[in-house]
Amino acid sequence: MNLSGKTVGIGITGSFCTFEKIMPQIVKIKQQGANVHAVFSDNARSINSRFGDAEDFVNIVRQITGNEPIATIEDAEPIGPHDMFDVFLIAPCTGNTIGKLNSGITDTPVLMAAKAHLRGNKPVVISISTNDALGMNFKNIASLLNTKNFYFVPFGQDNYSAKPNSMVADVEKILPALEKALDGTQIQPVICGPKGMVCS
Repeated sequence: MNLSGKTVGIGITGSFCTFEKIMPQIVKIKQQGANVHAVFSDNARSINSRFGDAEDFVNIVRQITGNEPIATIEDAEPIGPHDMFDVFLIAPCTGNTIGKLNSGITDTPVLMAAKAHLRGNKPVVISISTNDALGMNFKNIASLLNTKNFYFVPFGQDNYSAKPNSMVADVEKILPALEKALDGTQIQPVICGPKGMVCS
């Protein structure tokens, strides 16, 4: 399967250091012939950081997708009733978002988009980027891995010596993870090797 003719929602949350790595993956999804709609969390849309200005990033994503980003809870809610997406990717997905997903909290546009999309029993694919994956969020990741319609992009420790609880997704596996999720399958292996290795 490829993504040609599919509509892919991409929820973008505030792991600012990962934005540069995500943009080429959005381009690849578009190049496969998918219709792509971005959904921004409030923080991802508004906070300027040492990794760049929020407005510049939003404009780049707008240009890549060719669609106006969804940026409010009100605009995200119709995603479910209108059956907008075939698959919803959250990339990057922060630990904050993971914890709230596992608790059913919908207080950002991305979380509302996920809730609305799940209403139709459709796949949500998570590309994690969190400093506490092996800490407080370990239980939330484990729970979502065992929850219907949730799938993960393979992930691993990115700096086990300086940040032993930190894990990030192998973004090069986003496309195959989406394709597998559309077939109802979790891509394997889920856990990558150490930094510098990719999941094969």
